[in-house]
Amino acid sequence: MDTLWRDGSRASQFFFISGGHKPVNLHQWGPGVRDVYALHYIIRGQGTLETGGKHYRLVAGESFIIFPQKEIYYYPDPADPWEYVWIEFDGRNAGRIVDLTQLSVKHPVLPAAPETMEMWFHLAWNAGASPSEVLRADARLQLLLSYYIEFFPSEKQTETRDEVWMAKTYIEQNYWQSSLTVAEIVQAVNLERSYLFRKFKEATGESVSTYITACRIRRACELLESSQLSIQSIAYSVGYNDPLYFSRVFKKATSYTPSAYMMLHQKKITSKTFTSNV
Repeated sequence: MDTLWRDGSRASQFFFISGGHKPVNLHQWGPGVRDVYALHYIIRGQGTLETGGKHYRLVAGESFIIFPQKEIYYYPDPADPWEYVWIEFDGRNAGRIVDLTQLSVKHPVLPAAPETMEMWFHLAWNAGASPSEVLRADARLQLLLSYYIEFFPSEKQTETRDEVWMAKTYIEQNYWQSSLTVAEIVQAVNLERSYLFRKFKEATGESVSTYITACRIRRACELLESSQLSIQSIAYSVGYNDPLYFSRVFKKATSYTPSAYMMLHQKKITSKTFTSNV
C-alpha cells in the first residue's frame, strides 16, 4: 500500500501514514530507527524483537510497537517464520494515545488480545488521497487503537478513573438537552446514585442538579452577551423548552431577567466602543 503523507498543518494531531501485510517469509528489519510509530500484529508464526537491550520472543496473537527514534531489530523464526500486519501513524497526540495502553518504550510488546485484531488493521489501510478517504483512514486508525486501549488499558488509566470529571463532562456535553436527568448521568458514569452524589458534592461543593443549572445559566450568559438570538432561542439552546421558566431560573441565579442582562451587556459594549473612539 502506498504511503499516505500529510502536510505540516494537518500532521500536528494524530494521523494515519501507511499500513500493510507481510506474508510468511524471512524478511527482517534493522537494526535501525524509524521516524514514526509502527504497530504490528502477528497473525501466525514466530519472531523476535530486539530493542532497548532486550529480546522479545513473539508468537501468533501478540503485538509489538516501534517507537520513533528508538533502535530496533526484528526478524522471523527461521523454522516458523511469522506473518503479520502493521500500521504506521504519528502526530502530536500519538504518544498520548499510546500511553493509554500498556505499550511503552520499556515494554513494547503485548500478549494475545481476547479476539483477533487482524481485521481492524485491514480496515485501517483502506485509504486513498481524497479528503474523505484521508478522514476515514484517521477514523479507522482511532478505531483500531480504541480496541488496544480497551483490551490493554494502562495502569494509570485504570487507577485514575475520575467519576466526578466524567459526570461533569457528560453534563457539559449534554446540558442543552431538556430531557437531561440526574438518572441519565448516573447511568452514563455507571455508579451507584448516592455514591456519585457524595463524590460530586465533595469535589464541587454542589449537587448534580445544581451543577446542571449552573452550566446552563453560564452558557445562557455567554449567548446573551455575544449573540443576537432571541430569549426564546437562547432558552431552547440551553435546555429550557419554556422561556418563562428559563427567565425565572435565570433571574434567581443572576438577579437579572434575561432581557435586562442582555441590555446591560449591550450598554457596556456601547460604552467601551465610544471610549475607544474618543
